[in-house]
Amino acid sequence: MDRFAFKPLLLAALLGTAPLAHAASTLVYCSEASPAGFDPSQYTSGTDFDASAETVFNRLTQFKRGGTEVEPGLATSWDISPDGLTYTFHLRQGVKFHTTEYFTPSREFNADDVLFTFQRLLDKDMPFRKAYPAESPYFTDMGLDTTIKSVNKTDPQTVVFSLNNVDAAFVQNLAMSFASIQSAEYAAQLLKDGKAADLNQLPVGTGPFVFKRYQKDAQIRYVANKDYWKPDDVKIDNLIFAITPDAAVRLQKLKRNECQVSGYPRPEDIEVARQDPNLKVQSQAGFNLGFLAYNVTHKPLDQLKVRQALDMAIDKPAIIKAVYQSAGQLAQNALPPGQWSFDPNIKDAPYNPDKARQLLKEAGVKEGTELNLWAMTVQRASNPNARMSAQMIQNDWAKVGIKANIVSYEWGEYIKRAKAGEHDVMIYGWTGDNGDPDNWLGVLYSCAAVKGSNYAKWCDPAYDKLIQQAKLSSNRDERVKLYQQAQKILKEQVPITPIANSTVFQPMRKEVQDFKISPFGLTPFYGVSLSK
Repeated sequence: MDRFAFKPLLLAALLGTAPLAHAASTLVYCSEASPAGFDPSQYTSGTDFDASAETVFNRLTQFKRGGTEVEPGLATSWDISPDGLTYTFHLRQGVKFHTTEYFTPSREFNADDVLFTFQRLLDKDMPFRKAYPAESPYFTDMGLDTTIKSVNKTDPQTVVFSLNNVDAAFVQNLAMSFASIQSAEYAAQLLKDGKAADLNQLPVGTGPFVFKRYQKDAQIRYVANKDYWKPDDVKIDNLIFAITPDAAVRLQKLKRNECQVSGYPRPEDIEVARQDPNLKVQSQAGFNLGFLAYNVTHKPLDQLKVRQALDMAIDKPAIIKAVYQSAGQLAQNALPPGQWSFDPNIKDAPYNPDKARQLLKEAGVKEGTELNLWAMTVQRASNPNARMSAQMIQNDWAKVGIKANIVSYEWGEYIKRAKAGEHDVMIYGWTGDNGDPDNWLGVLYSCAAVKGSNYAKWCDPAYDKLIQQAKLSSNRDERVKLYQQAQKILKEQVPITPIANSTVFQPMRKEVQDFKISPFGLTPFYGVSLSK
């Protein structure tokens, strides 16, 4: 049988439509994991943002496709007061919220939706938040819960943010996924019906795609938003996320045209994809970091000598050669080289198992001490194979008398348990979200982020003072100076071991047109089309 003969039937099975109904305008994305939910404010993972913020929602500001430059979104323009404490956003008119099987809007987007979105993040006593308690880790990790003093409207198309302190990256922050604008009218309906939690399962936004259905661990289905305010961004009739955790299976689906775009390839699959005449592989330098986080609240990791020992016992070049292959570069700093304020003078302690063993002895750590080493089960641009990385680290630490027990969970559970601090050491990765150093040095290592994305649970007052000062300054040279001082403290205190910065590869079918790799590790499909 011709192996391409059943392609329309396959698409029909996924869509539940007549065989040839929309085959030419259906794009299937082989994604790597199931989202934990569809309310972007609750999450910090690209898996969750791809399934919600990049499809269903918009923000007041947004990043230009494929870049870090901010442009207007649901706000057409904004004014900033001379003291940097007042931001006035002028809202786009004529924007419609999605009409779905579970919600029909009676009005267009306006200031009330912005107020609901941010008041829910700010006010724990807000009726909707009391009905559906939900944390917003990004919002608090970035200190926006204390930075934003109030959000008010002066008319239906104008919103004013008053700040308690200057935030040099405020406009960029509002372009991030967590700041996606929700429908106040939809939220009111859910609250009235006693179904507030549905906000996280049945999303309603203004974005380029309308949510249709989610079958856990199988697929997510969207249809084009024909009323989208930026019609040139909607060129696909149907978008399907085919959830496929196994990277080898994703590649085979791509080769068989069962999906047209596939996420997070293994390094060994990149050349295979390049050799296929029906595929193409985009690539660019990654704005990312793969690293180990040491939970400093767990003994013996509360001791600096222990963290130093574990750090210098890891043969990082060997990991990069085996795990990342041609796609990884040695990382010595907590920032990637492409991030402004990166300090090139930060260097690793040399690989030295003998000294590591000596430091452990000085710290009173006995031979055979056990640590749980957590490894992600999903591929990431920052780490294509966390399990293999963990096995190599396990072997390295065994040579200095530490027994590492490798622990893994499903992705959503992994993040949930890590936020609760259950891990000893965990493999993690980060891709920048807004081009600002605070997105790294604040979100991942500040005292405010200890209950969020600071998986080292490390809080250093001297470090914190520097990054807070940097965030308050509008002078980039001053910010660079402060951030470089903070990088030195971070390196000296070893709450993390940087492993690698990796090149990002995006394989896809040749008929996919105008796909742009996001520097923020997201997978956006607005503006993407399929050639016939």
